[in-house]
Amino acid sequence: MITLSRRQFLRTSGTGLGLGLLAGGGLAGCATAIGPKTGRRVVVIGGGWGGATAAKYVRLADPSIEVILLEPNKEFVSCPFSNLVLSGVKSLESMTFDYSGLRRHGVKIVHQAATAIEPDKKRVRVGDDAIEYDRLVVSPGIDFLWEQVEGLPAAKDTVLHAWKAGPQTVALARQLQSMADGGVVVMSVPPVAYRCPPGPYERACQIAWYLKTSKPRSKLIVLDANKNIVSKTGLFQAAWKAYPNLEYRPANRVEKIDTSTREVTTEIGDKVKYDVINLIPPQRAGAIAVQAGLVGADKRWCEVNHVTYESVKHKGIHVIGDSTIGLPVPKSGTIANAMGKICASAVVHLLNGKEPPQMPPVNVCYSWVSNREAIAVINAYRIAQGKVVMIEQKLTSQTVAVAQNSEGWARSIWNDILG
Repeated sequence: MITLSRRQFLRTSGTGLGLGLLAGGGLAGCATAIGPKTGRRVVVIGGGWGGATAAKYVRLADPSIEVILLEPNKEFVSCPFSNLVLSGVKSLESMTFDYSGLRRHGVKIVHQAATAIEPDKKRVRVGDDAIEYDRLVVSPGIDFLWEQVEGLPAAKDTVLHAWKAGPQTVALARQLQSMADGGVVVMSVPPVAYRCPPGPYERACQIAWYLKTSKPRSKLIVLDANKNIVSKTGLFQAAWKAYPNLEYRPANRVEKIDTSTREVTTEIGDKVKYDVINLIPPQRAGAIAVQAGLVGADKRWCEVNHVTYESVKHKGIHVIGDSTIGLPVPKSGTIANAMGKICASAVVHLLNGKEPPQMPPVNVCYSWVSNREAIAVINAYRIAQGKVVMIEQKLTSQTVAVAQNSEGWARSIWNDILG
């Protein structure tokens, strides 16, 4: 068994630079046929930032453990950086990768969705089949509470959220490009908690920058369900001074959409017309977590042990990434990656009859505020009495250098997850 030291963990936490960019590419190949369990087995649900990391690092820590990753998509598309597709600064292809690196580490990948978890039988259903496990890692990301916006369930296939990077990201970019100069773009910010707290405000910067440079008579209206900008508040307020075409309306939760009149209605009764709408719905943990009874009383998020990420609802099941709540950490890509490594270490220790080490996560989050400049936040944490506690936060104002650092961060962390 290989045990990662704290120094090794921090070096690969996504804050280091200099690792090569993974080559994007074609499909990852056919699904692997899974036979009966003959030894220790870890099943991972979800091949995103947390799940792919966990699958890789279990294999790195103990290659004798069989690891099966259930991920329906054959390509990994990065949500961080995807807002830059809307402004034309980046292409979606530049942040799309295959899973061949995980296969080289011996991870068995099944490109199918888990349909049910049976905790009492320690198995996962995949269609008509069942896969047994000794430990299960659930990293299902987020799903949407469509019904909380009147009219949205019937319009969800045409009203774009683009909050899961992929085809909707490209489609929203095309809508912005096709809009006539002088048109109005309306975007909504959901109530906390949601994936990537600064993400909507970065998106507002990218859309406002694009409109300012390409459609100068157009405007962007941001309808925020929250009372104020919820992340990097002062930095975004400073950045928005460059965008007189951006109108920010806090405490304006969207409660209704009418696609026939191209109008949304907010909680305070405002009716706002749009030419292009980007409605980001309220969110909860991925559907499989809800099905398995991993969410709490709020029916939205999963509470976990702060050291092992084991569910407080079901022993032997660990939950990581955006689906979790209760830790003083954001729902960010870096945190999901850190959780994946910490969880992998805990799982390997537990399967080997050892006490898991107490390893706090780290967080770094970049937000691009124009085509060339970005801002950043870095959070440091420690474990105190079995709980994660934030000990320091550092904010970095917008510069070209921060944007360049963010590109190095992206190359490093993508390689750490998939390489």
